[in-house]
Amino acid sequence: MKKIITIVGPTASGKTSLAVKLSKKLNAEVISLDSRQLYNGMPIGTAQPTDKEMEGIPHHLIGFSDPKEPVSAGSYAKLVIDKVRFIQDNGKVPIICGGAGLYYRAIKRGIFKDSISDKGLREKLERSYDEDSIALMEKLKIIDPDYADIVHINNKKRLVRALEIFGATGRSPSDHFNEQSFNPSQCLDLFTVVLDWERENLIKRIEIRLEQMLSLGWVEEVNGLLEKQNKGPSYYPALNSIGYSQIQSYLNGEKNYDKMKEEILIKTRQFARRQRQWFKKENTELLLRMDTLEINEIVQILSGLFRVII
Repeated sequence: MKKIITIVGPTASGKTSLAVKLSKKLNAEVISLDSRQLYNGMPIGTAQPTDKEMEGIPHHLIGFSDPKEPVSAGSYAKLVIDKVRFIQDNGKVPIICGGAGLYYRAIKRGIFKDSISDKGLREKLERSYDEDSIALMEKLKIIDPDYADIVHINNKKRLVRALEIFGATGRSPSDHFNEQSFNPSQCLDLFTVVLDWERENLIKRIEIRLEQMLSLGWVEEVNGLLEKQNKGPSYYPALNSIGYSQIQSYLNGEKNYDKMKEEILIKTRQFARRQRQWFKKENTELLLRMDTLEINEIVQILSGLFRVII
């Protein structure tokens, strides 16, 4: 299989815009690599690209999953790999684009499969979960904040398993992912471009995007999802995403609008920092300092490079 162009980086770094512009040069289609854009009914809060932003370029794996159904990294990786093959079979170039670090690792190196098990510890953790699931989630956030970002508190099996791995080995799930062996039969051969900005510039971009999302009706979007959730028996894990929790608190009268917005900014900045740290640990091919070049210059450089490697 040919090298697969992959564009990653922190939230609000311009990944979608770059992927679209490159797609026009390379006759490509975009595959999303985002742990939240996959849900339907959440286009604003998950920053799903609009039809206008897509500019006629086909995008895959966006808004296809019910928000009450959690999607594992393994199942998502299979979807990405299937889409890559589908696009190539149709004579187009796939461009993978997103900021989900664990999903990126899954398509590059495969999913960590750990045979280590401690039945006694697992049963103890399951009892602890039943007594105080919040305490277990807080423990995972301390042990492995990256992995905690993708484990919902209502996903008992996954939360308990993560803490079982740590308890049995003394090392976090992310540590095990980092050291797992490469399995080419289950992965893609990627050429990865990491987008990076100076911290202050990225923060400004995050602030601007938040204002846009709120003006587009993010609060109303959350309210609509809550109404749907309350009508049915299922909880929506997707509502635990950054911003959705804070807006729920605002709608419940637990905090005012300004406090809600401030907390969303803080959480998003923290998330962006963790994304930057995650991709710094990955063995990627190219780091782009987005502050130093105009977007058209970047597109020209990359399109020339990719015509050679793909």
